Amino acid sequence: PGVTYAQPGDHVVLSFVPTCGHCSYCVRGRQNLCEARYQLKGNMLDGTTRLRKGSQDIHHFNGLSTFAEYAVVPEDSLVKIREDAPLDRVALIGCGVPTGVGAVINTAKVRPGSSVVVIGAGGVGLNVIQGAVLAGAEAIIAVDIHGSKLEHALQFGATHLVNAATDDLMERVRDITRGEMADYAFEVIGSTDAINQALATTKRGGTTVVVGVAPTGAELTIDPDFLHLDRVLMGCTYGSCYPRADMPMLIDLYMARRLKLDELITATFKLDQINTAFEALDQGEVARSIIRY
Repeated sequence: PGVTYAQPGDHVVLSFVPTCGHCSYCVRGRQNLCEARYQLKGNMLDGTTRLRKGSQDIHHFNGLSTFAEYAVVPEDSLVKIREDAPLDRVALIGCGVPTGVGAVINTAKVRPGSSVVVIGAGGVGLNVIQGAVLAGAEAIIAVDIHGSKLEHALQFGATHLVNAATDDLMERVRDITRGEMADYAFEVIGSTDAINQALATTKRGGTTVVVGVAPTGAELTIDPDFLHLDRVLMGCTYGSCYPRADMPMLIDLYMARRLKLDELITATFKLDQINTAFEALDQGEVARSIIRY
């Protein structure tokens, strides 16, 4: 009752950032910062929970809780999509893809012909890489300590690989950019050390975007000299995206074979294997996995 955006049978992707459409952020086109998302504390937007085990309330993770056969979600979290798109692929559009691609297109606004450093070639980092491809970047430098992840990055458009465990990152970036350093750097690990490394790879007037989420309580100490000469350090939430506009656009790109989703999926699990799936993710064994119900 009261749902007007979608009808039974519609194909949808779920966004963990509901867009209310009327808060100050939504009105200014910053739907990724919608106030409704930050009011969620394991409940629905009205403060209630619709999940129970016996008489015990169970809370909604990020307002969604989709590791189940059925989910009860806010209408504002629904994004209607085209019906010819395969659901077992476009499920990936709910988080890591718009976060990575959006960090490039929406947050940094990478220009064609630019040089880009991506520190972290996991599931989100791969989407930063293909976002850089879509933006027309000329040099896309993937950085990781795992050789297998770097090889995977080549599939997504990386033009150069740097193994941070064995290579001198600054020297390699300097060589690749003919001494200028990079126009843009993206930290996609969640490490304060990596943020400083990303800053150090950028040129005068360069931009560093922090995509990774550092541990709670972590503190960042930077050399103020890095911010002189017009260097910019930016934060990024959900790829600065507007879910109901950007997600259908990303699906259109996938259907036109300009965005890779199939290649992101490196494992498939059944719902009763959810703990195994989390272990594989924690060990860095997968880029993205699919849960089949």
